[in-house]
Amino acid sequence: MLLLNLQNQMMKKVFYKIFNWSKIITIIAVFFISCKDNVTSDVNWSVYGGSNMLTRFSALNQIDTNNVKNLKIAWTYHSRDTGLMEINPLIIDNVLYGVTSHLKLFAAEATTGKEKWVFDPKVDVEKSPENREGFGINACRGIAFYKGEGDSGIIFYTAGSSLCSINAVSGKPMLAFGKKGILSLYDNLEPYRDIRKLRLTSTSPATIYKDLVVVGTSLSENAEAAPGNIRAYDVHSGKLRWTFHTIPQPGEVGYDSWQDSTAYKFVGGANAWAGFSLDEKKGILYASTGTTNPDFYGGKRIGDNLFGNSIIALDAASGKRIWHFQVVHHDLWDYDLPTPTILVSVKKGGKKIDAVVQLTKNGFIFMLDRVTGKPIYPIEERAVPTDSELKGERLSPTQPFPTFFEPFARQQFTEADLNTNIPDSSYADIKRRFKSFKSGPMFTPPTIRGTIVFPGFNGGANWDGASFDPNTGILYINVKEMPWIVTMTETKDGDMTPYLLANQTNLQAGKILYKSNCMGCHGVEMKGMGDVPSLVDVKKKYTESEFESLISSGKRMMPAFNSLSKAEKTAIASFVLDLKNKQKEKFVRVIKATNPFYNAPYKNEGIQQFLSSEGYPAVSAPWGNLSAINLNTGKLVWKNTFGDFPELLKTKNIHSGGESWGGSVVTAGGLLFIGATRDEKFRAFNKRTGELLFETELPAGGYATPAVYSVDGKEYIVIACGGGRMKTKSGDSFVAFALPGKR
Repeated sequence: MLLLNLQNQMMKKVFYKIFNWSKIITIIAVFFISCKDNVTSDVNWSVYGGSNMLTRFSALNQIDTNNVKNLKIAWTYHSRDTGLMEINPLIIDNVLYGVTSHLKLFAAEATTGKEKWVFDPKVDVEKSPENREGFGINACRGIAFYKGEGDSGIIFYTAGSSLCSINAVSGKPMLAFGKKGILSLYDNLEPYRDIRKLRLTSTSPATIYKDLVVVGTSLSENAEAAPGNIRAYDVHSGKLRWTFHTIPQPGEVGYDSWQDSTAYKFVGGANAWAGFSLDEKKGILYASTGTTNPDFYGGKRIGDNLFGNSIIALDAASGKRIWHFQVVHHDLWDYDLPTPTILVSVKKGGKKIDAVVQLTKNGFIFMLDRVTGKPIYPIEERAVPTDSELKGERLSPTQPFPTFFEPFARQQFTEADLNTNIPDSSYADIKRRFKSFKSGPMFTPPTIRGTIVFPGFNGGANWDGASFDPNTGILYINVKEMPWIVTMTETKDGDMTPYLLANQTNLQAGKILYKSNCMGCHGVEMKGMGDVPSLVDVKKKYTESEFESLISSGKRMMPAFNSLSKAEKTAIASFVLDLKNKQKEKFVRVIKATNPFYNAPYKNEGIQQFLSSEGYPAVSAPWGNLSAINLNTGKLVWKNTFGDFPELLKTKNIHSGGESWGGSVVTAGGLLFIGATRDEKFRAFNKRTGELLFETELPAGGYATPAVYSVDGKEYIVIACGGGRMKTKSGDSFVAFALPGKR
């Protein structure tokens, strides 16, 4: 019996050993299969931002913190179109799809950069019967890719006011979509008024949900603007499938947030210009909207103005509202939501919660439940200034303030914050000017003498958004901290634009028209500001006819002024281009019937960055940073001054930080990649510590979001280098980096 027991015990030990090893082997096998599946699913960058969750995360890890210093240029593609490019390219099955500064869509081999085909909208879009409004060059930050059963792949992108459907293999329009592959964004938008002469395009990519292509719009921010309706079309036919009214109509939720019951017929904006995020499993589309128009005077739009400045969750199949959350009530500061929500999962009280994260221009992080829209942590309605000096204005008495996250940007600018790293005479000048402006806490309203807005109209955060690591819960934001001034002016008899210009010469009329249409961006002296170009020497670049054509079509972020008559365009050209032969001619008086709704006692006289005479921000540095924030704890993990004025760094060794334009990407290899800075460099940081691990000069500024992908086991990272921002040179390159040698 004893021998039998010993034998049984020995058998049990052998059995357990075999069983445990088989479990271990099984676990290891499952792990490697899982890893293989993950790598396979992440080798492409097939959606804007890396995924519909907009995390800008790649699970690739061949390039890591140890070897990133060895990165070399793998290939360069020259688009032959020099100028600003903000495109986040797509890479699908060894093909890279991108867009040039002139909005040409192209395909190239993702391992060599060798061109496969180019689609030129000047050929197809310009001549399309749908293109009734003229072709203007808009910013293009991304494209959308659809591939259904039996399809070779379709690319959707916007050129001017046209949504184009392009065969991904041939580069030719999909003739069954719209009218010969082109669909006008003006169609099926506004039944109450003619909007054909108003600016309407799309700077961010559409979103694909099943067989739908969902589109947002970029609009004028003037008093008269198109509505920001969100629309979904059939991917094959272009037939409109659903519309969501971002300015509610009678009987719709949000209609009572407007005092004027007819506002929906006239007010524009509330547009999802930054694009969308999408929870494909739940079938929920998330839109983040802009301000209702005009930006800085709300006396004609009294109320909270839903769905302006709002996060909106829509049923992706039907367009029906599920929930909404307004981030700014009755916006007067151009605090439109500049980036789509990021879909994240966070831990709270030991539980995992699916959430949306919204970044704002004024430095807030809002985090809401993805299904219900309820705040994950308390958001308080706090009292804000309400003492507007502008007649007819009625500010919201409160605004939402998150409580869990500290603001990621400074939110108030006082005299103690003035820049002291400038000559004494320059400091005395900005101090005098500071005292002349209205300043105060955030949400201080616009004034006639000028109001400081800080952080300014570029953010905080802007369209370049943030990247999120789902493995660590850390969010990475490149932050801007620049003060701006908004100045209002009183109008005569409620006339928003001085069209009645009797007994004027072209020069006199041109000065008046420049002030009402152009000065707000280009400034009193036509020197431009920030990224707005100077017009001082524009006569060297444009002929009279070319300049008038530019006014008609617009270009990138410059709106089209189709509503101006030929005589008005000639008058502006005579002033801006200094056309002596035209300036003395009599201006042909134009009388235009204007809708009384657009008459207001005030208009925006101009916005400008608050700068010293040397061109440096009036506020103390740093003027930009790169921040890592843990969404599970709400705590700052690390923060680096980011971006520089090269001359300050070289002559005074001042690491000032500065504006940055272009997003980051984060990888499983422990890295954060970003271009975006005026010094035209491309960098890689240790995502855990913020340590700079790699830095190289680009052929021109990389003011775009990179893309990470792998082909045949080799990892690449590519960025568009068009330059052209922040007074830097322009380029035409797409540059891809990889580790040297074969996989």
